Amino acid sequence: MNEKWEDRVAAAWAAFDDYPEERAHEFRALIDALVAELPDDSPLGPFEQACAWDSTGHSDRAVPLYREALARGLDGYRGRRAKIQLSSSLRNTGHAEEGVKILTPELDGPSDELDDAVRACLALCLSSLGRDREGLSLVLGALAPHLPRYQRSMANYARALVEPRG
Repeated sequence: MNEKWEDRVAAAWAAFDDYPEERAHEFRALIDALVAELPDDSPLGPFEQACAWDSTGHSDRAVPLYREALARGLDGYRGRRAKIQLSSSLRNTGHAEEGVKILTPELDGPSDELDDAVRACLALCLSSLGRDREGLSLVLGALAPHLPRYQRSMANYARALVEPRG
């Protein structure tokens, strides 16, 4: 879409916190109005609508929209966001195993600023499945590079959590 549309979507999201819970429907209506400007087959429409439902506490309504956006070819940065957010919504709706299946390949994908979010969401999905050691390993591994000291130690501890015990 054009830059002005993108700017209006960004402005809507920047104002999201101005909508208390009882006015969440107004925020979703704003997103719906912006989506109505898109071509019918655009993957951006269901993605933005999914984000709006998800952000207003309706993971169940967001899941099919994230799926639709990805099926329509949403890729790149927004595609990665959709996978992260879909996995989180799946976990919230009792389908953490599917979230793990969606996010695990992202660990080996191209690196970007969403890497830590992938690991954090994957860790939550793993924890929901009772796989806390794997989840903690991911979180420690993501945290280690951001520490002012102990990066190597934390990275080693993260690996040790999932290595077979001898």
